[in-house]
Amino acid sequence: DVPDRDANPKFGQKLDFLERMTRWSETLSGPTILVGDFNIAPLEADVWSHKQLLDVVSHTPVEVEALARLQAAGNWVDLGRRFHPAPARLFTWWSYRAKDWATSDRGRRLDHMWATGAAAEAAIAHHVFEPCRSWLKPSDHIPILTEFAF
Repeated sequence: DVPDRDANPKFGQKLDFLERMTRWSETLSGPTILVGDFNIAPLEADVWSHKQLLDVVSHTPVEVEALARLQAAGNWVDLGRRFHPAPARLFTWWSYRAKDWATSDRGRRLDHMWATGAAAEAAIAHHVFEPCRSWLKPSDHIPILTEFAF
């Protein structure tokens, strides 16, 4: 949980991976879709408390800046925010540590769908399935889905 490359080698690995993804993004030439648990909530509206999470892994300035460089390198469109512009609440993750995740609502948007070029233009909707977090044995992440009209 420590956002320090020396004290937390996994944090350094994360930043290194983002740098490799940025270099890869610079080489893309055709429409591409990138999806997954990026484990970064880039916008103030992507976390339950921007001020309280500035020093918490997943929302630190160094991570947010690295993700912004990745997004710019590939001219990626953040499909979640294209269809649900900030400051709309758009969380995809809630900790297991909360006794009642829905009441505390200390969520973060860690899961993303990005696209470039014609793939981004073909996106017609983006859905976040928050009710799945209340299932009997849920993940701490919820499913997200982007619809495309190719």
